[in-house]
Amino acid sequence: MKFKVWHKILLVILALLVIVRVISKPAAEHPYYSNDLNDPLIIAHQGGDGIWPGDTMFAFQNAADLGVDVLEMDVHITRDGVLVLMHDEAVDRTTDGTGDIESMTLAELKQLDAGYDWSPDEGKTFPFRGQGISIPTMEEVFQAFPDMRMTIEIKKTNVSMSKPFCELIRKYDMQNKVLIASFHDERLKEFRTECPEVATSSAKNETTVFVLLTKPFLGSFYSPKFHSLQVPEESGGITVMTPAFVKAAHERNLAVEPWTINDEATMQKLIDWGVDGIITDRPDLMMKVFGR
Repeated sequence: MKFKVWHKILLVILALLVIVRVISKPAAEHPYYSNDLNDPLIIAHQGGDGIWPGDTMFAFQNAADLGVDVLEMDVHITRDGVLVLMHDEAVDRTTDGTGDIESMTLAELKQLDAGYDWSPDEGKTFPFRGQGISIPTMEEVFQAFPDMRMTIEIKKTNVSMSKPFCELIRKYDMQNKVLIASFHDERLKEFRTECPEVATSSAKNETTVFVLLTKPFLGSFYSPKFHSLQVPEESGGITVMTPAFVKAAHERNLAVEPWTINDEATMQKLIDWGVDGIITDRPDLMMKVFGR
């Protein structure tokens, strides 16, 4: 009798799995990942924070001149509602000022030296101090690089930036040239609602679910609402980047773009695994690996 009950339960479970597999869908195609792109993409993290002050116009211009495929950056909102770029929530680590970006106005931020604390030799020298490098606005970057693809991470803020951010993307016709990322699921969810035509990568919880599903080879049961997986090599003691993970992501039509890879050996290994892009502080090294 018990065997019959467990047999029926097993059949129900198998039936449910079959149904989920049948109705599951891969990620939708998006023009951001068009066929004319280099493969894999060289994605300059903060414009190349390993070789010049990150998230600055100086870095973005140098990265573009170098020939990278994608500029990566981080967006915040100021007290007076302007979208600006900086990696941290506060200005303390990289500038000659102090304070949280969200509590400061654009005018206050523009007075700071964004190259003040960047050092190539662990604080022995600061070659970019006093060179007129300032904190850029998102609009300035769109104006300066209208033809560049960009990965833009929405950082942690108390005030939502989804509406003004989407309006700015549409104003400069960047809908097919930007990929929006965030570790914060709610912020990415509200952005997708506000700007559904723009490509996004996975948020933290979405990434975790997909990674865990791939371990027992169940990635094909997942229906992603995003277009790429921007992931570390490992997280929380769990190895993320493996050839099997890349294969599972591609089966769901997801691009794989690991971060932050700064040595040539690892770059080559990931290229051999078939990743779609590499996020790096050293785009100069990756250009060398590619012979570009």
